[in-house]
Amino acid sequence: MNSSLKKDLGLLILRVAGAGLLLTHGIPKLMRYFGDEPIKFANPIGIGEGPSHFLVMFAEVICAFLVLIGLKTRWAAVPVIIAMLVAALIAHAADPIGTKEKSLLFAAIFISIFLMGPGTYSVDRK
Repeated sequence: MNSSLKKDLGLLILRVAGAGLLLTHGIPKLMRYFGDEPIKFANPIGIGEGPSHFLVMFAEVICAFLVLIGLKTRWAAVPVIIAMLVAALIAHAADPIGTKEKSLLFAAIFISIFLMGPGTYSVDRK
């Protein structure tokens, strides 16, 4: 297997696994957004619970889906990176590393995708 094929398969696995797993966090937020119960969500940057919830939901659902299929991948990775760094470094700043771990891992995955691009197996490259 040549190195270009290995890189492209690695990027495909990173995109699909990272974005797919992030969707499991975003879809419940989407359901809660359209539900009947009032939204209770962190307000780490002082814009209100509703707007904070919407922005995180946008990053975890819309942007994660775009990364998953490889459409506007680098642009779509940016809101996810910001949301995950805010979650880890602001919302959970005082919490132990185990609480921040998922956010930091997602940030690392999406920073890698941002830096390397979507790879050959993506809508961007078709």
